[in-house]
Amino acid sequence: MIRINLISGPRNISTALMYSFAQRRDTTVLDEPFYAFYLRQSGAQHPGKEDVMRAQPPDDQEVYRNVYGTWSTPVLFIKNMAHHLELMNEAQLADLTNVFLIRNPRQILASYAQVIEAPTLRDIGIEYQASLFKRLREQGHTPLVIDAGTVVEQPEVVLRMLCNRIGIPFMTAMLQWPAGPKPYDGVWASHWYANVHQSTGFSRQTTSDRPLPPYLDSLNSLAQRHYEVMLPFSLRP
Repeated sequence: MIRINLISGPRNISTALMYSFAQRRDTTVLDEPFYAFYLRQSGAQHPGKEDVMRAQPPDDQEVYRNVYGTWSTPVLFIKNMAHHLELMNEAQLADLTNVFLIRNPRQILASYAQVIEAPTLRDIGIEYQASLFKRLREQGHTPLVIDAGTVVEQPEVVLRMLCNRIGIPFMTAMLQWPAGPKPYDGVWASHWYANVHQSTGFSRQTTSDRPLPPYLDSLNSLAQRHYEVMLPFSLRP
């Protein structure tokens, strides 16, 4: 069985990518299964925290048992936020097909600040993404990297490349999905998924041009360094 582990920062196209893989007849998707674990371990205050804690097991080993359990499809797509994984045992990532989804931090921070006013470097996950990526490579693994900007510009080309590298056939169904909430959305969808619920495919959001609040300039400068570590490895047409 192929278990695709998407490691993304927030306010990216990770949910759209989950919707894309959900259109495959051979794939089951999981939406951020370690969210409750992260909230319990970190003490972070996020919108809908109590709902998340009730909806998911807060024990990472229980989640891993589910991930490595038996599924009705040959492909499992796991959408994860990088900062959710930071507190876990990384050794258990080795048997997954790890795909890093990156986005220009300036765009992430400008979007994230609309929901959480004072985001931190840890919130956007970019530092951990870069450090985990380097560790996996040092251990002899070959994690994949895709950049959100390239996916939005040429979705079919990039998805074909990604599927080929994963070892699964590309399906044209991955390019479109129905608008609205999905049964596999996490319970936090009402707080975070308003824009993607209006989408039916990959498209550039008008919010991509949202200006970065000046108080986040220094954080963006720091985040850019980590982004630039992974960008040269991203799949390019």
